[in-house]
Amino acid sequence: MRWIAFLVCLAAALAQTPAKELDVSTKNSWEDTGLDLRPGDVLTISATGKLSVRSGKSTSSVTAAGASRGFRDLLKSYPVNEAGQGALIGRVGSSDTTTPFLVGASKSWTSPRVGRLFLGINKSDNDAPDGAFHVKIEFSSRGPEASNSPKDSLPVKVTAEMIDRIPRRVVDAQGNAGDNTNFVVLGDEKKVLAAFAAAGWVQVDRDRDDAILHGVLSVLNKQAYVELPMSELMLFGRVQDYGLAHAEPIAVVAQRHHLRLWKAPFKADGLELWVGAATHDIGFDRDQRNNGVTHKIDPDVDLEREFVGQSLDETGLVAGLSYLSPKEPSKEARTATGATFHSDGRMLVIQLAP
Repeated sequence: MRWIAFLVCLAAALAQTPAKELDVSTKNSWEDTGLDLRPGDVLTISATGKLSVRSGKSTSSVTAAGASRGFRDLLKSYPVNEAGQGALIGRVGSSDTTTPFLVGASKSWTSPRVGRLFLGINKSDNDAPDGAFHVKIEFSSRGPEASNSPKDSLPVKVTAEMIDRIPRRVVDAQGNAGDNTNFVVLGDEKKVLAAFAAAGWVQVDRDRDDAILHGVLSVLNKQAYVELPMSELMLFGRVQDYGLAHAEPIAVVAQRHHLRLWKAPFKADGLELWVGAATHDIGFDRDQRNNGVTHKIDPDVDLEREFVGQSLDETGLVAGLSYLSPKEPSKEARTATGATFHSDGRMLVIQLAP
């Protein structure tokens, strides 16, 4: 009898969320489906129709699965890098930090978080596909109602005393002070890396040999290479445990969001604490140590701190975001290469969900 009651309730709930049908056109960047999702919602999204896409001098028709990737795609920046031009894609939320996902012609998909569902077409700024897909969205099951508890009211396990044990700046191999440490993530290694991956961050190659091999494989697989190595800097007496980048393929050499992570030599309430230093490369500059060429960072480094927090928060894997101010904040300084930057000196504390 309980199973019958459960099935009756489930059927009633799904009946209140009828199938949604809409056209997704190439004329709009993102189409608002009007559907507000819950974490754990299971949807089936299917698309019919074809688009006209152009590659070089040739024109072809493609379904919502998208065009086959060619070597021209290596020089393009797509919202979903692993898919071809014209593929149907989606995202939850309208923020630029939201990571889009491939839908294709048909997909059964589980929503990772609360938010409005948007659909769009995978294309670069220079592409001009023409047409529209007719899309049908059906709910297989609904997730639980999202909690209304504000994230900044959650108990924080990281204390000001812990923050003061973290050096304010990282250093290069010669001991020159560089970027600020500007955020911490509370959670075990596997969970932390999974959260960054879900937010669209990729681990960069550690050395030149890895970069050459990975670059060649990317070309052979007709995928853009975004894991370009970054320089090694030191904290707690060692180089970073991980380097992560969030970049548009076509601009990765000149500009990208990037960060370095170190596991702290102490824990917070029994959990690993990961310390990060994040900056945004926006071009090239002169290295004042040797007159060579180096990356120029956005001097307002707090913007990159906020980008990191928002990108992780969009995954639905974050339980809380808060800030702590160290006793001796780093507010005005120079990087190891001589460029100036400024900050309010606060440390962003990111608590991952259990």
